[in-house]
Amino acid sequence: MSQKTERRGIHVDQSELLCKKGCGYYGNTAWQGLCSKCWREEYQRVRQKQIQDDWALAEKLQREEEAAAYASSHGGPAQAQATPPPSSQSQSSLGPFSKFEEKKTNEKTRKVTTVKKFFSPSSRTASKKDSPEVKTSSPSMSRHASFDSDQVSKDFVEFLKNLQRPGREIHKQCRSFLLSMSSKKFQELNAEEVSECVQDFYQGLADRLMSHFKGSSESVEQVMDQVEKYIMTRLYKNVFCPETTDDERKDLAMQNRIRALHWVNIQMLCVPMDEEIPEASENVVKAITDIIEMDSKKVPRDKLACVTRCSKHIFAAIGSTKSEPASADDFLPALIYIVLKANPPRLQSNIQYITRFCNPSRLMTGEDGYYFTNLCCAAAFIEKLDAQSLNLTPEEFQSYMSGQASPHSDWNRPEAPSGLDSDTPPPNPALAQLRRNLDLLSELDGRQGALMEAALKLRAEMLSWPESVAREVRDALEKHPLKVSRPAANNADAADLLPEPVAAQVFAG
Repeated sequence: MSQKTERRGIHVDQSELLCKKGCGYYGNTAWQGLCSKCWREEYQRVRQKQIQDDWALAEKLQREEEAAAYASSHGGPAQAQATPPPSSQSQSSLGPFSKFEEKKTNEKTRKVTTVKKFFSPSSRTASKKDSPEVKTSSPSMSRHASFDSDQVSKDFVEFLKNLQRPGREIHKQCRSFLLSMSSKKFQELNAEEVSECVQDFYQGLADRLMSHFKGSSESVEQVMDQVEKYIMTRLYKNVFCPETTDDERKDLAMQNRIRALHWVNIQMLCVPMDEEIPEASENVVKAITDIIEMDSKKVPRDKLACVTRCSKHIFAAIGSTKSEPASADDFLPALIYIVLKANPPRLQSNIQYITRFCNPSRLMTGEDGYYFTNLCCAAAFIEKLDAQSLNLTPEEFQSYMSGQASPHSDWNRPEAPSGLDSDTPPPNPALAQLRRNLDLLSELDGRQGALMEAALKLRAEMLSWPESVAREVRDALEKHPLKVSRPAANNADAADLLPEPVAAQVFAG
């Protein structure tokens, strides 16, 4: 068996994309392999258990504090002189002392936070009134964001006019929800709690719409898409990549990781695409453009649409290379290659934003959910990429990662790396494209030289043509001179040439 047929490539069983609880919906690595429905149930269960444990601990501490206070205030002289056991003494003093330390720590944290806010640029440029915004932006960006929000609000109102009375109720609930999210309580919530609030609002509104439209899921989905667009456009700058999360750190780590893997090529990932085919190359460029464009969108549904378009262009590129339809095993390696080649900005933040605030029905089923699940798998695969995944030896992988060697320079060696096939063309598509361009330029240069030579020849012929024509005319006149004779004509001869006049004839009656 040849080395090329032994290569494994990247394979992910389709069952691994589904929820680990077996509900049949697509899972997500951000939800520990669960779908949004099972994740919310698990999150609420853990959160409820944590609340119960916190209440139990608080009640226990309160009972101990009350018992210690009662013993110190109602105890007799003998009890006051008596020395309690060390264990009871430490337990009775632990509650008040720990609360004192906790209060002291909170007061110190509050003062430090106040000082930081006072010296931060946002507080210096803020108005005298307390602003709910922590981040400040340039006036042009603020005007652009305000224009987008106003336009979305107008579109939302126009859409709700067709629903008449339910439309007014939906608009009222959305405004009330946005007002509650802009309160001071909202700013104290972390990203997961904000996501829980938004998803609860989605679920409650969808249930009411389902009863109004009498089970018409298509109508409910149309309304929920508009609601999501209106809500998330308003909340985007507050909930996308918030400061309370480590999304920004993950974005930087992912970008550095992709930059370090710039040497990975199609052959290492076993991607069934040939970028030398114009149609395949065009679809690859479109897929890269779509995945990069995802960061410019504000609505989770629009970001998800960019992922779907990118995935369809990948399938088109594979289909233009292979004679048979593309399979799921072909799609994931191709998606990984596109992500490595595009290095999309803020990839982890966009994935988390879609995961937290997208309509859950879109992520659990349908092609949108399938493509987004594969994108999450691609991001997780890039983070854990190793030598075995690329069919390389650990020494080769480390030399490529450190920059001491590159797969392109190894083509000149007698023995190619284990992950590369000597029968295949050089793996770097940029160098291959450069070579094709140079060959094409050389061919065009030759054709241009021949064309210029023919043009100069034609110009010389056109300049000499009038002289040659004039010379031929002169030669013809010299050989065959033209003699024109005009005979002199007199009046008698002219009269003889005239016809006789017609004589009058008389007929007898």
